[in-house]
Amino acid sequence: MTLRRLGWAAGAAAIAVILAAAGWGMAHPATPIPAAAAGQAAPELVVRSFDGATIRLSELRGRPVVLNFWASWCVPCRQEDPALRTAARAHAGQVTFLGVDIKDSGAAARAYEQSARHPYPVGDAVSGGAADFGVTAPPETVFIDASGRLAGKFVGPLDDRTLARYLELVGVR
Repeated sequence: MTLRRLGWAAGAAAIAVILAAAGWGMAHPATPIPAAAAGQAAPELVVRSFDGATIRLSELRGRPVVLNFWASWCVPCRQEDPALRTAARAHAGQVTFLGVDIKDSGAAARAYEQSARHPYPVGDAVSGGAADFGVTAPPETVFIDASGRLAGKFVGPLDDRTLARYLELVGVR
């Protein structure tokens, strides 16, 4: 019987180690940032907003940009929404906010946007995309300075304090 219990204990320990490793990997995923290294020029991105406007990232130079990648089904995206909306309103004229829907259905994204009513353009990438910024899953936010250079990237839901610190990276106080 002791040998049998020892076998079960070893099996349970192995399963616990595997689950812990999987949990660690999911909480701390490897995030390759091919083009999102600080100081590099931001890749071109063209977004068609849900109201039909076309926004080219390169045409936003001259003002810092907060580029938020989100999805309607993403609970952390919904958690960070108030911070993004508040900051966009508070810094209107100083910084441009742009939301890019990823890994989502168009109908669900449009329905969510109708209820959320972001004070900045939100839509789908029609040229370029999340992968160009090393984005793997929402929410991820890229901060671009006024000259079009990448200043920082935050993975996960932003809160007011964290967003304020990242805005300082692009010269917004």
